[in-house]
Order: sequence, then structure tokens, then C-alpha cells
Amino acid sequence: MARDQHADQPLGPADPLSWRDLRSWAVLSLAAAFLGIGLLLIFAPRWGAALFGIPGETEPAQSYVRALGFRDLALALYLVGLGLFVSRAALSFVLGASVLIPDCDLALVASTQGTAAAGSLVLHAAGGACLAALALWCRNPNSLNRRDHKPT
Repeated sequence: MARDQHADQPLGPADPLSWRDLRSWAVLSLAAAFLGIGLLLIFAPRWGAALFGIPGETEPAQSYVRALGFRDLALALYLVGLGLFVSRAALSFVLGASVLIPDCDLALVASTQGTAAAGSLVLHAAGGACLAALALWCRNPNSLNRRDHKPT
């Protein structure tokens, strides 16, 4: 049975997303965003710190910002691997668990910078919302997928 015909069946151990599935492209887009953010944090830690919402002028601060970049880089690679080669259930679980990352980032920035970093707070909240929404969308085998949707 072709992968695209699994839409109405329960999730199994080997039920990856299809290239024709809009969810695949959403996962890859999110992975690309995390890849870009990770590379920014690693190679331009002062700019990355400003985007993240924390001061990044000192070398110790920049080292921590780079560590955040490596975390985001790893997350991007996890999403690509899970999205292309593993089950939707595993992908959905990792996406859902990864909501903890921007939520904790938001709490950290809010507790140290307050509303002075309002733009960064919105960015972290939006990242968490994207991860949560994508986790739910990838988990649901019957969610509307316009490319694969066939009228009844």
C-alpha cells in the first residue's frame, strides 16, 4: 500500500509523512527556521542574543548563546530525520515535547528582561504555538491535507 493511502489508518511504527503531504513541508519549513536561528546563534552570537532577548556583549554570554544555537541546530536535524524517515507518532511526540524549549526560553527571557524584550517574548511564544499546532496536525491521520484530500 502506498504511503499516501495511510491517511485513514491508525498510526503504525513505520508511517512517515509523504512528500506530497503538506505536513511534510510544514515540518521541513520549521526545521529550516530552527536551522537558520541555530546558525545565527552560533556564528553571530551578539545578533542571536538580541533576537533571543538577552544581553550578549560578554564572551561568557556569547558562549551560552552558541550553546543555544547548537540546541536549535540539533532540533532542526531531529525534525528532518523524524519527518522523513520515522512514524508520524514519533514526529508528533518530539514536536509536542519540543514545545518545552520555547516555553522555557520565554520564561527565562521574561524573568530576566521583562517586557523590555517584548519582541523576543512574542517570538518564543509563536515558536511554541507553531510546535504545538504542528504536533497536533501531524498526529491526526484524518486532518485536512489539501494536496491529498479527495472529495467524497
